[in-house]
Amino acid sequence: MKTLTDFAPIEQAVLALAKLDGRLVHSPAAEIWFARARIEGAVTAARSAGIPISAKDLLEWISGRTPPPRHSEGLNDPLSVAALFHLALATTERDKSPVARATLHALRTLLDDRNEAEVWGGEDLVRFGPAWREIGQRASRPFPSPTLAAIAGRMLEMRQSSNIRNGQVPTISSVDGRLFSLPPASASTTWLLGLHLPVMLRSAGLIEHGLPCFTDLPRYLPDDEAVLAIEVARRIARIATANLDALAQMERTLASAETRLAITSRSRAPTLLRLELCYPGITARGAARLLNISPQGATKLLVQVHEALKPPKTTVS
Repeated sequence: MKTLTDFAPIEQAVLALAKLDGRLVHSPAAEIWFARARIEGAVTAARSAGIPISAKDLLEWISGRTPPPRHSEGLNDPLSVAALFHLALATTERDKSPVARATLHALRTLLDDRNEAEVWGGEDLVRFGPAWREIGQRASRPFPSPTLAAIAGRMLEMRQSSNIRNGQVPTISSVDGRLFSLPPASASTTWLLGLHLPVMLRSAGLIEHGLPCFTDLPRYLPDDEAVLAIEVARRIARIATANLDALAQMERTLASAETRLAITSRSRAPTLLRLELCYPGITARGAARLLNISPQGATKLLVQVHEALKPPKTTVS
């Protein structure tokens, strides 16, 4: 039988969530945090799906330096990173806040996940798309109470659907009219539920904004609602606490770099500084596309930004 001590993680998670959600309202680094949170959320979901990648792997792909992570390595992954990343970003489209829209537009200017998914993971979109849509519809419905227990109950309810549990096995028509079916997914599809955890947190009224980093779920869900609620709470509390620290660090880095940035009133350097913090290692070509300037101008601005981001030199007396 559960005791009050067992449920302490739930209270900690809700408080940490509320604190992070509130801090983002007035934070000067909110869009930087949001851009990085999208990447971290996708990385967490990928690991849950059995595809171990890092944020650096995604950033290399976003910057145009590499193809999708793991694609050229001959690995037998349950799905492509391109398809998973597209589904992760498409889930955040439901957040209509200005910061969410602006950061998604900037990211898709650097890397159009929709085209990339069609090229590198079209079969995965067919296999997992129906389950993703079904979860999205159920995750967006009102909850009976603003609690993690209600969210845990909804997830266990959704897991009972064979389409969600195993990935739907769709029938496909070929060009000549023949029908064939894709094999079922070979791994747990809990990562699909994880992608929608931020949607559920918002639908339940626990947060005001979409917080895309909260995608961490056990790979295989326990059958008990209370056990699942506590496990989800522990993961949320850990991620929220880490992101509060990360947001504070982003604010300090941004403020320090801005004071060292020598600019004119019409300079695009402050905007590029924020983009560099969102997507470290952004190329001159990508910066030029986002800022609508020449690659030569972007190269000069990047030199300024990189100088401003260097830690200040300490003098020894």
